Amino acid sequence: METFLGIDYPTWWFLVVGGLFSGYAILDGFDFGAGAWHLFFKSGYQRRIALNAVGPVWDGNEVWLVIGGGALFAGFPLMYATFFSSMYIPFMLFLVFIIFRAIAIEFRGKEEMKWWRKLWDTCYSISSIMLAFLLGIVLGNVLQGIAIGENYLYQEAGFFEFLNPYSLMTGCTSLALFMAHGAIYLLLKTEGRMFAKLTLLLKKGMIFFMVSFGITTLYTLLYIPHLSDDFKQNPYLFIIPVLTFLSIANVPRLANKKRFRIAFFFSSLTIAFLLMLVAIELYPNLLMSSIDPKYHIDIYNSASSTKSLKIMMTFVAIGGPLVLGYTIFVYRTFKGKVQLDETSY
Repeated sequence: METFLGIDYPTWWFLVVGGLFSGYAILDGFDFGAGAWHLFFKSGYQRRIALNAVGPVWDGNEVWLVIGGGALFAGFPLMYATFFSSMYIPFMLFLVFIIFRAIAIEFRGKEEMKWWRKLWDTCYSISSIMLAFLLGIVLGNVLQGIAIGENYLYQEAGFFEFLNPYSLMTGCTSLALFMAHGAIYLLLKTEGRMFAKLTLLLKKGMIFFMVSFGITTLYTLLYIPHLSDDFKQNPYLFIIPVLTFLSIANVPRLANKKRFRIAFFFSSLTIAFLLMLVAIELYPNLLMSSIDPKYHIDIYNSASSTKSLKIMMTFVAIGGPLVLGYTIFVYRTFKGKVQLDETSY
């Protein structure tokens, strides 16, 4: 098999897809988290501040999801087909909520009536909560294994099969992580009474995350032992969980010192480390079969041709820096505290 810098092309594409989805989780994660707190703000003014904190960036954040999905389809078409057929219901729900969330952001300020704004505030918050939760649901099913059978086809076992205990735990954990991440982001964008309130909300969010993360980790170690095999075979990989725990511990420490910019960096780093753990636990698999290991879908039996991957790597080398540069430019342009004016939501 052809390699580049000693690494085969399917592995390179695995890293590309992982990097894109990590970027999406970090960027859209904080605005999902900010939306999840939305109904905790009682005044219309505070809700407008919270909405305008994510207003200039939320749609740009979703670019990473579109590119990540396209990269997955282009690089691993077999995995893409099986994955979307097995997770059809959560992905359709995700699509519905992401549409309603966008509509809520755009429609809320179109009319002055209280019932109108309350309606879209509720839609915005519930959609944000469900989007964060559904991402965790999908991740939990990927980690636990999916009913993949002969010819790598999904063997449908039930309408709500994706709602198993482990996926519910990972769903709660992802929601809690994004809520903490979003609270830190809002602290960077607000001041006054809202800033003080968010300081308290962040503490509650961190407690929610640490409890749910602890329960999910314990369940994983006890009931899903195959996820720790790589770490047993390669002890040096334990540096990643250690760095993850240090990163998590740094967030409340820095928040207590009011160093929210660095706390936001470490909450982003926590998301990246957690997804890195997922990648290590799966590699070289992409989807594990809960029926028989011979039906596992990995980066080799699901990859496009080497020629296709080489051509697409060229596009990544050109397009990747452009997307990253655009993202940095947008965040630098809209940095600082939110100030409402006639153009605000």
